[in-house]
Amino acid sequence: MNRHRFLAAFFCIAMVAACDKNAVQQLPLEPLAAAEIKYFNYGLNAPGVNFYADNAKVGTATDTLGVRYSFGAASGAYTAIAPGQYTLSARVAAGTNKDTTIASVTATVADGKSYSLYLSGLYMNDSTAYVRFVNAIYNAQPLNLYAANAFTNDTLSLGGAVAYQATAAFTAIPTGIYNLFARYTDSTTNKVTRTAQSFLGGHIYTVGARGDITVTSATATNRPFLDNTGNR
Repeated sequence: MNRHRFLAAFFCIAMVAACDKNAVQQLPLEPLAAAEIKYFNYGLNAPGVNFYADNAKVGTATDTLGVRYSFGAASGAYTAIAPGQYTLSARVAAGTNKDTTIASVTATVADGKSYSLYLSGLYMNDSTAYVRFVNAIYNAQPLNLYAANAFTNDTLSLGGAVAYQATAAFTAIPTGIYNLFARYTDSTTNKVTRTAQSFLGGHIYTVGARGDITVTSATATNRPFLDNTGNR
């Protein structure tokens, strides 16, 4: 079974009081409901989800695939809920990981209040890592960083040309061991390399280029070098 997880710093549920409200969807919760919540899926790359208050499904989506990022909200209506403390959670709506909780928060809803519950952040799974490239070589032209799988030699470009003091966006890359090399945009010559770098799914990495691009010695301390740092 494919396992999916969210990094807490990048994926969370936040609950905020709403200023206005729409029609109320009544649910059979006791005691008589006097608070209400609207549910949103703003998680980038997240699967469709259903929302739960403890173990009761709330904010029910009409689509069997659940509330998806492209739709945003569960519906145009608020869901009535009894005041009290709940563990509010988002669970995968369909597929192999159906009913798996991907994010949760404990919150108290007060009598007469209207709330919005947001699922937000970046969805991470155990088969994919995210890598970005930073060019810190002061005398280098814009560099393209590539990652070649050490076993298949399948090669990915990690963010395109990056100038000195610039940073590329994160690029998704399958879990594996890679040989890294950086080149100028108009060249097939490697300017700096580093072999056998592991990228683990569900983790985020920054590869930084440093040193003096004119140095060709393989042992000089100021030679061009690629640092691979795991951020999470």
